[in-house]
Amino acid sequence: MAGGLFLCAALGLLAAGREWTPFAIAQAILQRADRAPAELRHADQARWLAWAREHDKAIRARLEQGDLDSMVNLLLLGTSFTRQPRIRMENLAQASKTGILHARVDDLVAGLRNPGRNERLAFLRQVLKNRGLDASADPRAAGKFVLDQLLRVMQERKTLAQRAGEATQAARGDDPGALLDRSSFFDDRGLSLDTGIIPDFTIEQTLRDLKQRGVLREGAAARAAVIGPGLDFIDKNEDSAYDYYPEQTIQPFALSDSLLRLKLAKPSQLSVSILDISARVLDHVRRARERARRRTGYDLQLPRDTARPWPPDLIAYWRSFGDQVGDSIPPIPPPAFFHGLETRAVRIRPDVVLALEPVDLNIVLERLDLPPEDRFDLIVATNIFVYYDPFEQALALENAAAMLKPGGLLLTNDRLPETPGGSAHLAGVTLVPLPVPGGGAGQPMGWYRRR
Repeated sequence: MAGGLFLCAALGLLAAGREWTPFAIAQAILQRADRAPAELRHADQARWLAWAREHDKAIRARLEQGDLDSMVNLLLLGTSFTRQPRIRMENLAQASKTGILHARVDDLVAGLRNPGRNERLAFLRQVLKNRGLDASADPRAAGKFVLDQLLRVMQERKTLAQRAGEATQAARGDDPGALLDRSSFFDDRGLSLDTGIIPDFTIEQTLRDLKQRGVLREGAAARAAVIGPGLDFIDKNEDSAYDYYPEQTIQPFALSDSLLRLKLAKPSQLSVSILDISARVLDHVRRARERARRRTGYDLQLPRDTARPWPPDLIAYWRSFGDQVGDSIPPIPPPAFFHGLETRAVRIRPDVVLALEPVDLNIVLERLDLPPEDRFDLIVATNIFVYYDPFEQALALENAAAMLKPGGLLLTNDRLPETPGGSAHLAGVTLVPLPVPGGGAGQPMGWYRRR
């Protein structure tokens, strides 16, 4: 596909003002919420706005805990700072007995003391400094802190496993929306930036299903947005956790790729906005756009563990990923440690990168004041709302709907509480056949439609 056809990011959205969720909307949700902040029970507009400002700060503060979760993932599964074997969570006790765990901690602390050009270590070094810990001045204290974070994550995983079991038992077989029920599994966890290709495959399959049903027609999704696309620091799962290539964001390019492949948008019309509260994600995209202005593309590394049982449709998606928005390039060779790793790489064209619009927005509490012609046809949010409680989820649904055109869709793999008389409703669920950890029929994706 010829380059240079993409629409450069529209100035309308970048210039649009952010606004807090209107009090009338919050009040309607508060009247019906099962769980709502006690301090808002008799709120007026002034109290609501004061609470929203403080809660926005609290939500953004959760990003730091998510960064520490990523540090634990790196400790167990990273290969850029150590020669020690990787450690699965279920093998932690054995790794501790053999000394592998402590050797990894020592190697990580050594990397934090001298990160060199390792951007992940340099970032974590600053995270610790923000907490008053200097790995160079006191490596022992840094090592203890790392182990303390590991113990915290271990306890959180036990709690999450229990919640998952309870949710499975409570699911109702006669309710299609029950497939999306994960309650608020992570509403007391840090906000993680984990990302990978599996949700993007699920999105493409859902878009294909919507086109076949006639819900979406050709050219109907020119204005799209991604909420919280993530940054590939290192995943928590061993079969998709890699740190031998630079950090990257995948979902904005994957969505563009899918919309063009399915002819749901034309290159000359498509723009994808990135709505996020993570300064790291937004800065990453802004730097990519600066390079694109100098006609430098964006390289995506796409490793695949061939030992993992992927269905044929997923393998076909992986092999064609990026062919609408870039060109294949030689991938970065993985370390010899990885056996059976198949690799691909794609260089995204500069015009595609420039069609991204990074916007600082807290979807729980904020919306963009968009004129009707600039509202979105489609918004995508995968593994986002599970980090919030039902009250916050209901607010987020209303904020997303306010930025959609009438009939526009929000795609998410989380069920969101609907407010009677609200702006959006669950119009359907697509179940994508795909192996699910712990069993299950597949990966569900719900589609909420603006009334």
